[in-house]
Amino acid sequence: MPTTEHAEPQWQAAAQAIDGARSILLVSHIAPDGDAIGSLLGLSLPLKKAGKFVTAAIDGGVPQELRFIPHSETVLPVVDAGEFDLMITLDSSDLERIGRAGAYGMAHSKQVINLDHHPTNTRYGDIHLIVPEALAAVEVVYDFLNFLGADISQATAFALLTGLVTDTQGFRISATNSRTLKIAQDLMGKGAPLSQIMARTLNRRTYEEVELWKQALPSVRLQDGLIYAAVSQSDMRKAGLDKAGDGGLVSYLVTVDKASVSIVFKELPKNEVEVGFRAKPGYDVASLAFQLGGGGHTLASGCTMTGTLRQVQDIVLPLARQTIADGSASRE
Repeated sequence: MPTTEHAEPQWQAAAQAIDGARSILLVSHIAPDGDAIGSLLGLSLPLKKAGKFVTAAIDGGVPQELRFIPHSETVLPVVDAGEFDLMITLDSSDLERIGRAGAYGMAHSKQVINLDHHPTNTRYGDIHLIVPEALAAVEVVYDFLNFLGADISQATAFALLTGLVTDTQGFRISATNSRTLKIAQDLMGKGAPLSQIMARTLNRRTYEEVELWKQALPSVRLQDGLIYAAVSQSDMRKAGLDKAGDGGLVSYLVTVDKASVSIVFKELPKNEVEVGFRAKPGYDVASLAFQLGGGGHTLASGCTMTGTLRQVQDIVLPLARQTIADGSASRE
């Protein structure tokens, strides 16, 4: 698993790259969450204010549930034209995660800044702003804006706080610390509405997601600290969904008292399975995901694998049990 603990973020090099760039492309990862969109908008707005020609893009555009973030309509669903002095990738641990927009940018940008907080980051690009200690990519963006001496407007603060709220699950994850709360306090002081963001992200669920849970819950199994479920394409159709995630099911399952690690296997078209991992403190699912070609956080990660649901489960479940055994041994 890649490590970035001893690599200092290249703040000055990144600042110089931005200073020398006229046209800048910003991209984030496919299937974007609040941190992806929050960091994308949180950086694009100040760069535009500084007079840069900024294009922000993400495959498929901003998900419906995150379009309440100010200026989300400026994020393009595709980029297939233009040349850029600089591309900045946000919250994306590897090249596969940046999708078609990122692939275009890699081929049509003179320089690439890789801004991220995932410990599994593969360190692609020319300049690295990788801070594994940060709880969200927006935290790295916040620090970078302060390094640049940029003004954080209300709209920028709104975007950054959205990313912080969603990636910390409302400041409930075990890694939440006093600095996290100080950043949140500062963003609230600049006008970001915490209660509105909480209501629009954590405290909502569509009825279609409830239907999906109804289809998937009969598949749940719990054994020796490992709890898992499967979501088939048939389940998705019955729920009236086509490309949504699991509706938070994997995060719900890990809250079960006897569970140490949770997994949701979601069947995709073209013989692929999306695998989501969550863990209680003391267990490392980032290393597990990286071993399977994915990545993420110590307590929340994922990957996409080729095969049927059964084939992927046969590969993943023994490795997950070993992850639990390793975590239990380290706690003794």
